[in-house]
Amino acid sequence: MDRKVECDVLVIGSGAGGLSAAVTAARHGLEVIVAEKDALFGGTTARSGGWLWIPNHPMQREIGVSDSLEEASTYLLDQAGEKFDPERVNAFLVNGPRMVEFFMRETAVRFDPSATFSDYHPDAPGGKPGGRSIVARAFDGRELGAMLAKLRPPLPELTVFGIMIGSGAELVHFMRWSKSLESAAFVARRLLGHGVAKLVHGRGVRLTNGNALAGRLLKSAMDCGVQLWASSPARELERRDGAVCGAILERDGGRLRVAARRGVVLACGGFPQDRERRGRRFPHREHHSPAPESNTGDGLRLATAVGAIIDESLPNAAAWVPVSRVPRAEGGFGLFPHFIDRAKPGVIAVTKKGTRFVNEGNSYHDFIQALLAAGETSAWLVTDHRAIRAYGLGFVKPRPLPLGAHLASGYLRRGATVSGLARATGIDAAALQASVAEYNRHAARGEDPAFGKGSTAYNRFYGDPDIAPNPCVAPLARPPYYAVEVLVGDLGTYDGIVTNGNAQVLDANKRPIAGLYAAGNDALSIMGGNYPGPGITLGPAMTFGWLAGRHLAGGA
Repeated sequence: MDRKVECDVLVIGSGAGGLSAAVTAARHGLEVIVAEKDALFGGTTARSGGWLWIPNHPMQREIGVSDSLEEASTYLLDQAGEKFDPERVNAFLVNGPRMVEFFMRETAVRFDPSATFSDYHPDAPGGKPGGRSIVARAFDGRELGAMLAKLRPPLPELTVFGIMIGSGAELVHFMRWSKSLESAAFVARRLLGHGVAKLVHGRGVRLTNGNALAGRLLKSAMDCGVQLWASSPARELERRDGAVCGAILERDGGRLRVAARRGVVLACGGFPQDRERRGRRFPHREHHSPAPESNTGDGLRLATAVGAIIDESLPNAAAWVPVSRVPRAEGGFGLFPHFIDRAKPGVIAVTKKGTRFVNEGNSYHDFIQALLAAGETSAWLVTDHRAIRAYGLGFVKPRPLPLGAHLASGYLRRGATVSGLARATGIDAAALQASVAEYNRHAARGEDPAFGKGSTAYNRFYGDPDIAPNPCVAPLARPPYYAVEVLVGDLGTYDGIVTNGNAQVLDANKRPIAGLYAAGNDALSIMGGNYPGPGITLGPAMTFGWLAGRHLAGGA
């Protein structure tokens, strides 16, 4: 006979969407259980950059940024096009700032703003050159106590000696540690602190970016009495009189019925590791996702079984990102998402045919869209000795760290000449030489007439301010030359469960399925298959998680 427990709200999944719903419901007096399929909490959020895109957030005034609901709505209309959903977009834009105020007032969650982190298309109608994105403040993992061991760690490939590097000033210090005594001292202190934490706690305790967000949400859930169950996958939703009233979980080696008096929230992280659905919806065969292996579309399957609709009509089924495969010492490969290096001066991207295809400084989503439009699924980032020693390239770190291990593993390719690099990579030699020569001819003046690299505020955010007149453009002129191959990956899926402005799941007649909600990447993206700015997955995830929690508690 199945065991049975009861609660007010059952949340399935423990990323930002799920934990936001759980904390909100619990803070409104409800009894909440979070059931996580994996042995670790935090989902993809714990591996992310930790940024949220929230127009009109309450910290904009203190950083001198002017914004409005109308401007943000205009921007999303431009970005989403025919997939613009007025009800859900309005719910997000109106309630995003309220969600931020709630979490900063009522929980352990804290955010810091950025005046300069640009929308990804700042020159589009309603776009902004900065100010709409906020990031989770660094967090002392020791506040989690024993639960720290249950928090999913960051991707190893995005750490330096195992250290999570925060955004803003901290990132600048790590990028300039060989150029500045102040930065070198900062990095030395971080290394020492990390070493001590490893000895005492078995891992770093200064959490930044997405790990800080997941850690802060986990602490908030603990503080308000949410029951946190790991290794408890949901197998089936239960209904009574047409309403979802709980679920059947696998837990402690058996079946467990969880009766949820108010309802169930699906927040299982979308389908980045569901190979069958990927095969139907992705336009390419080879795909590499840094998402947890457990994100296999459980929420979508559970919802479909009770009459929900999955929208698979978006022009892009996921948020694309170029990734490189990093050989690991213990065998196998890790994945390195390329966010920053592409914008640096002295870095270009070419296909195996040797031709450029994109403004390398554009967003990762735009980069992959251009690659797929060129009929390719892989590209090479090409640079010279000056640039790789100044900025690194992918998983390769800048001076004074050596290049030898990366060359020996095959991750990094090198050639004494451009044609030599072509031979080392399999790129068409004549075309690569022509592409580099054409790029260099204009780069000497800081220009890129072919693709306009450095032409937007977003491009320049990741450039080198010491390079003039264009912080994103410099010639590839100092041999030897280097290259790293990038492939198609994702930062989360966009297709998802159709919901309304309260995060309620809808049936085929666009009516709410009583007792069922969806948040995070399980829910259909409000971005219409586009990627408008930094944090456009986590911003809506926390906002609609908050809305779900409030609605479950009877809030307006």
